[in-house]
Amino acid sequence: MKKCVSCGGRDLTRATRQSTFEYKGVVLTYDQPGLWCDKCGEVFLEKSDKDATDSLIFDFQAKVDGRLTTSDIRRIRKKLGLTQKDAGDLLGGGPNAFSRYEKGKCYPSKGVENFLRILDKHPEHVEELRARSAAA
Repeated sequence: MKKCVSCGGRDLTRATRQSTFEYKGVVLTYDQPGLWCDKCGEVFLEKSDKDATDSLIFDFQAKVDGRLTTSDIRRIRKKLGLTQKDAGDLLGGGPNAFSRYEKGKCYPSKGVENFLRILDKHPEHVEELRARSAAA
């Protein structure tokens, strides 16, 4: 069994407990899996624990900042009938960009994000972009 390094050695318990995250004065309460110390309350995260909540925290920060969330980006891309690779090639960022955006690994540039907002309202313009891209 793993011991707590923060308080000096109590056994850690694998559990999912409520955690809070504060960003710009706004607080998110969420369920965080991890190895918890019952004595001091410290949590230790393994990669799978971090992966389980990273996109949740990423989307929370995006909402606070007025940016598109991972699900917004995925929804708009699918509405436009684009694969992740096609979206990266057509709108910028390269072939793996939309995979990173939709996993919450990074934000699209403000320009790409604004372009997505416009195309969400005017999806008919994606065909014009495809035609221009094919001609280039």
